[in-house]
Amino acid sequence: MTITASPSAPSVTRLALELPWDMRSPAAARRSAARRLESAAYPRTADAVLVVSELVTNAVRHTRGPCRLVLTDDGASLDVAVTDYSEDMPDVHQPPDVDRPGGYGLKIMQHLGDSVRVVPRIGGKTVHVTLRIPVPPHDRRRPP
Repeated sequence: MTITASPSAPSVTRLALELPWDMRSPAAARRSAARRLESAAYPRTADAVLVVSELVTNAVRHTRGPCRLVLTDDGASLDVAVTDYSEDMPDVHQPPDVDRPGGYGLKIMQHLGDSVRVVPRIGGKTVHVTLRIPVPPHDRRRPP
């Protein structure tokens, strides 16, 4: 596992992890994301860590290769992105099959995230889940 933190701009928090195709990768991703988000005092850490867990678990379960997790916080939202090396696209509109275990990960991400999008690329795809960062009450501007 490779961890990269790039301080590209003072207002951007970034974490990038290269994760092996291994059932331990979701747990490693959860721990790393939780540490980074807690140290940045991110207000939706629990939601974001659950999204990380679901995305990485899906990459491990449904592909046959490593994946890359990238968290990017621009001050207004957190983008949780997982890139894998499978060109099979998830059907984000299909309801879970009640006769089979699992299948609820995308529904969880759609519920927690403000947007879910799948970006295809040659040799794989990236699934992005965006979580808006709530504005603290003292930062809200009053209408003129």
